Amino acid sequence: MIQAVPEMIKIGIDLGGTKIEGIALSETGDELFRHRIATPQGDYPAILQSISELINKVETSVGEHGSVGICTPGALSPATGLMRNSNSICMNGEAVLTDLQDLLQREIRIANDANCFALSEAVDGVAREADVVFGVIIGTGTGAGIAIDKKVLLGANAIAGEWGHNPLPWPQDSELPGAECYCGKSGCIETWLSGPGMVRDHASHNNVEIDGKAVDAETLVSKAGSGNEAANETLQRYEDRMARSLAHVINIIDPDAIVLGGGMGNIKRLYKNVPKLWGEYVFSDVINTKLLAPLHGDSSGVRGAAWLWEN
Repeated sequence: MIQAVPEMIKIGIDLGGTKIEGIALSETGDELFRHRIATPQGDYPAILQSISELINKVETSVGEHGSVGICTPGALSPATGLMRNSNSICMNGEAVLTDLQDLLQREIRIANDANCFALSEAVDGVAREADVVFGVIIGTGTGAGIAIDKKVLLGANAIAGEWGHNPLPWPQDSELPGAECYCGKSGCIETWLSGPGMVRDHASHNNVEIDGKAVDAETLVSKAGSGNEAANETLQRYEDRMARSLAHVINIIDPDAIVLGGGMGNIKRLYKNVPKLWGEYVFSDVINTKLLAPLHGDSSGVRGAAWLWEN
């Protein structure tokens, strides 16, 4: 029989495409133990078993049972309860929550990586003083989550924060109709602000190489910082598009803080330049929203998973 028992420690599991990370946090958020294992490829039962063994290792190492929260790039469908949009393809269409609870014989909680990121930074991260937090993960794709009063906002359709699959706001004629997105639409924010989106935009304005080297987002940022004008212009277009996209968010949920995660969140100039631009698009004569770099960075997913039991 599955039981929910009050626990003193909080265990977070970050299920990624190549690794599974586990962490144990104290009630005050101190890290007690952390361990990482490889993700079994294409084997759903093996993934469940690996999660179970990792939880056992965490609890054995700490010497105490804990509540369990799991962070995954996918999300559970509110219609079917089955996993969807996971980068571990074998997880899609599976009853992950039910299967894990049956295996572990305890209640667990699952949330997607963007929700866990927002929660981590809202609970004890860079936005811990904020009431409303919009947490963005931008890398090869885009995702976002909303935390209000240190609790995840899931939404009636379990899609709160799915910002990347809205159209780029206030588009210029040259930005229409935009690139096709995997979701079936064109011109989604993700197609512009993801790392591949930046590279695509640069290629459309310039040669696809810089100094004879293949271009990626990291190269563009580095070259812009070294005075390469073409790369700098690409970054300027990117910053304006991010300003427009985040202004839409500010106009709707008016967050105290927006936290940028993922690889693109490492671009330091964004935190200075984007807030200078978004005022043109925000429907207010004052903007108190802060744009912040995450405190926990890549650890926000696993820490946010652990904090799911505070929701």
